[in-house]
Amino acid sequence: MIEQERQFHIRCRQGEVGRYCLLPGDPGRCAQLAQHLDNPVHIVTNREFVTYTGTLLGERVSVVSTGIGGPSAAIALEELANLGADTFIRVGTCGGIRLDVKSGDLVVATGAVRMEGTSREYAPIEFPAVADFTLCQALAAAGQASGRPCHTGVVQSKDSFYGQHDPARMPVAPMLEEKWEAWKRLGVLASEMEAAALFTVAACRGVRCGAIFHVIWNQERNAAGLDQLRDEDTSGAVATAVEALKGLIAQERRR
Repeated sequence: MIEQERQFHIRCRQGEVGRYCLLPGDPGRCAQLAQHLDNPVHIVTNREFVTYTGTLLGERVSVVSTGIGGPSAAIALEELANLGADTFIRVGTCGGIRLDVKSGDLVVATGAVRMEGTSREYAPIEFPAVADFTLCQALAAAGQASGRPCHTGVVQSKDSFYGQHDPARMPVAPMLEEKWEAWKRLGVLASEMEAAALFTVAACRGVRCGAIFHVIWNQERNAAGLDQLRDEDTSGAVATAVEALKGLIAQERRR
């Protein structure tokens, strides 16, 4: 691409973002997340991409929203990597699949089912979408210390929200329902929309990416008649991601 002062989509330029980045999907959550940083400054807003930069333990950290789905998440990671960022934590929401994954719980993704399109333009489907091991460890440790139930394992990434929640009306209903049953049998924890793309793009760029999710709902618990409450308070996942990043920064300083 043509060299330019500002990145094409996120509109940031060199020196405006840190090497560590927290990636919520919802632009509306950026200000909440940024309040966990020291001296956060709003850098720029363009489309779904809202960027704040501050510090944690003296290290520059940015919060950048990615919007919904793999395409825009991949754009954010690509352009942040162009500016020197090398460590990314996705802070998102998900719907539970496994019956013990309840509303309000935390999920740390070790890997993601690549049932989306973005990652296929980076790597053959045989290549696994896996999180960075160091980030997984940091997130899992922070999750256990949070006092909330925290599950660690594989999540499913898809492109169609309504393909999951209303598969029967889709012309490809048999395929969607068959694959959903496979994810259940394989013990997949939850469903979301960005992790597979982010993990695959990170592998291509040679950077680190991990992901932690707040569970809003579990449709399988609902179908089974189990207790079910809708929980949209993401503050626990946000605080846990920040604590994980603090631990990582402290660990890397000691090295």
